[in-house]
Amino acid sequence: MKVSKATIIRTVMLFIVVLNMILSKMGIKIIDAGENAVAGAVQSVIEILCIAASWWYNNSFTENARKADEYLRQLRDENV
Repeated sequence: MKVSKATIIRTVMLFIVVLNMILSKMGIKIIDAGENAVAGAVQSVIEILCIAASWWYNNSFTENARKADEYLRQLRDENV
């Protein structure tokens, strides 16, 4: 069974949060950032992901996307 990328990302994020929480209780600060810094970082990540998604999904890079484009061309040719 293949584990999805989203599952791996959520697991890593959970691990980071738990580790930070434990170390914070011990008085050690790993992720010591103010509210504005965190908000700015989150905003930047979201912007980069949106740019990457719009670039990726509007272009046929995957094999399935290229097959779908070819199938669409065939359907259009049949209807003309």
